[in-house]
Amino acid sequence: MAIVSVGIAILILVVLVTWAKLNPFLAFLITSIAAAIMLDVPLETIPKTLEQGIGGLLGSLAVIICLGAMFGKLISESGAAQQISTSLMSLFGDKYITWALMFTGFIVGIPLFYNVGFVLLIPLVFSVAYQTKFPAVYLGIPLLAALSVTHGFLPPHPSPTALVPQFGADLGLTLVYGLIVAIPTMALAGPIFAKSLKNIDSQPLETFKPITMEQKDLPSAFNSFVTSLLPVVLIAGTTALPYIAGEESSAFIQFIGNPMVVMIIALGIATYTLGLSRGMKINKLMDDYSDAIKDIAVILFVIAGAGALKQVFVTSGVSSEIGDALQSIDLNPLILAWLIATIIRICLGSATVAGLTAAGIVAPLVLTTDVNPNLMVLAIGAGSLMCSHVNDSGFWMFKGYFNLSLKDTFKSWTVMETIVGVVGIISVLILDQFV
Repeated sequence: MAIVSVGIAILILVVLVTWAKLNPFLAFLITSIAAAIMLDVPLETIPKTLEQGIGGLLGSLAVIICLGAMFGKLISESGAAQQISTSLMSLFGDKYITWALMFTGFIVGIPLFYNVGFVLLIPLVFSVAYQTKFPAVYLGIPLLAALSVTHGFLPPHPSPTALVPQFGADLGLTLVYGLIVAIPTMALAGPIFAKSLKNIDSQPLETFKPITMEQKDLPSAFNSFVTSLLPVVLIAGTTALPYIAGEESSAFIQFIGNPMVVMIIALGIATYTLGLSRGMKINKLMDDYSDAIKDIAVILFVIAGAGALKQVFVTSGVSSEIGDALQSIDLNPLILAWLIATIIRICLGSATVAGLTAAGIVAPLVLTTDVNPNLMVLAIGAGSLMCSHVNDSGFWMFKGYFNLSLKDTFKSWTVMETIVGVVGIISVLILDQFV
């Protein structure tokens, strides 16, 4: 009966988000209360349970995500993102332009949250389309495939970052494994798949014609690349330190390798290299950082709401019951987690909400099986990107920006996202054989 109550709770969440059009945070809170009542959590303890779930999941996660948003805002406002794209396109040339756009989306997409990256980089696609006369969809899909991959697989993006502590995974290893999975995934869903889209006619709206900075006002290519990739280098480097330094420096390693400390260091260096050293005023930088926090406030609250629902499952004891039930299913836990995330993604639309909700359901599997928690994060990330359609804001953003019909949007955007999800889980399963 308890598992049936969980199913009803998920259905309530779907209805509130898709039919009632409620903000996901409110939908999570209402669903959490309804689930707690159905699961016989004592009424007087329900508010405390929700508070515990919200605080337990956010914790230092809020700091990491906020710092990541500030970092991404600086990459955008300083012109580093534009410099990266210009340099890559000059390096690859017209013949391999789709690969240049893919790597642009990947490098810039690491520090930028998805919607920000989308709005920032799509004008670049149109600029290239105007210059080269290549179809806009053919050029845009590789870049957006890379953005999707970073959004679903790589910290410090919200969903993978939130899943790491839930599963007891290691942020550095998750990032390293995520990079391994990302490369074949974005290649197949991006430049290779895009070859089949050359016949889709797209006339981007005049509104979206790009406004670019003068080349003389941009930071150097070296500065742009090194600073943008700094969080990745620092996180991967601190993950490798214990194997290099040994036990003697473990206290220092634990401090310097903490994700919050890593992001503070990265932001501090970037503030100087892309900001102060190039004449930007500290007041302007702080205003940009404040705007960045406003931009991701909704994401933080969605994560908080997911934490409340997860805590209800734990407090009621149904989490253990779900774990026992899932163990009885003769299916690889990674595939099972991917499948659950896929179903929720199809129902809800939001990749972040799908990933967080699926994590709350399959978390017991990580504790009761020998599944690799870092790969579990990636499996759910792959499932959360599957089958984007009319209930996903990204679907409509792509359709609107590229001025496409519904049919062509399904043929390009939806298929691309599905390739990301399928190749992603296949890559995770292959990696599982070696780690």
